[in-house]
Amino acid sequence: MPSYIYTARETATGREINNSIEAGTEQAAIAALLNRNLLVLSIKEKVGKKGKAKGGKVALADLVVFTRQFATMIDAGIAIVQSLQALAEQSPNKIMRDVIKDICTRVESGESLSEALAKHPKAFNKLYVAMVSAGEKGGLLAEIMARLATYLENTDRLRKKVKTAMMYPTTVSVVAVGITIFLLVKVIPVFQDVYQGFGAKLPAPTQFLMDLSDLLRHWLILVFFVAGALVYAWLHFIKTKSGREFWDRQRIKLPVFGPIAHKICLARFTRTLASLVRSGVPILDVLQIVSQTVGNVIMEKAVKTAATDIERGEGISAALGKNPIFPSMIIRMLSAGEQTGNIDNMLERVADFLDEEIENTLSGLMSLLEPLLIVFLGVVIGGMVICMFLPIFNLANIVSGPNGGGAK
Repeated sequence: MPSYIYTARETATGREINNSIEAGTEQAAIAALLNRNLLVLSIKEKVGKKGKAKGGKVALADLVVFTRQFATMIDAGIAIVQSLQALAEQSPNKIMRDVIKDICTRVESGESLSEALAKHPKAFNKLYVAMVSAGEKGGLLAEIMARLATYLENTDRLRKKVKTAMMYPTTVSVVAVGITIFLLVKVIPVFQDVYQGFGAKLPAPTQFLMDLSDLLRHWLILVFFVAGALVYAWLHFIKTKSGREFWDRQRIKLPVFGPIAHKICLARFTRTLASLVRSGVPILDVLQIVSQTVGNVIMEKAVKTAATDIERGEGISAALGKNPIFPSMIIRMLSAGEQTGNIDNMLERVADFLDEEIENTLSGLMSLLEPLLIVFLGVVIGGMVICMFLPIFNLANIVSGPNGGGAK
């Protein structure tokens, strides 16, 4: 639909407004503005790609702040347009500010809030739009926005916990690799020059380390290139349909980290399902949205299969219980929720329980990882040092070797 830029004056206050509106024709745009008690001073069709929303990807932290503030303003009785204008002025993020301004413009031109949000899929996913749409239809927008803000806050908190837990081992691993490369490239060659003067056969571990040092010194750039190519190929592979399915299937089976990844997907599934059911979204639409937000292709397929079974008349717990990816505890809680009519409360409790389990597992893993990483560093660095000093421990035999007896 064409977009028109206009300058108009409010008939009641005389305030001049510069904005844009979408309409089929220029006459339709003028008529729509007149219906809103706006006297059109000038209007022209917007040049460029018509109907294309501005903005891009928005960080989850910015989305959390926007949703909580918006929910508070709506609950206080402030009009949607005024709330959006205030939030746009307060937002420090340019992308978020542009997105809010565009949404405000669209709402002013007559679109519903959910329709305006849907024009920015990179910022507001289907879950967000569906909950806002349900709130608009049920007249519970303030309550729905508050629930959505709570949901996003829980999601952001869980994501931060996982990132924090992975930061320490990642940093230590990078430092260990850096120190190892430095020793192999800069330190070991010094020992190599000394030992070569003896002319005797070196211990196997020492010789292996020196060969590895030679390899890195002569082919370091190639090694980095090959490593980078392998990482790029792997990242490209898991973006493909078959690659993502393979990785999603394997990562929940990994030792230690697999159960954590599985619980994170289950927590996201149960909390999203609870939020949508509580908001009054139809169950089939709920499952369609949830399948796209769980973050695992295998679970996504299981949810879609369950949706087909539910459409045929099966219960939610019975349909989901056919797939072993959903633990029996979740199925039992769902079944109890169906019988009592409190599915959303049951799912919320399951999500809270899973979040607590994830937090406890991560805390225990961090307590275990710290000594393990110290041991790992000690073995790697200490092993290299021992390998380089092995010839010194056997110095007498090396010096008295074939060429070590001195000059003739």
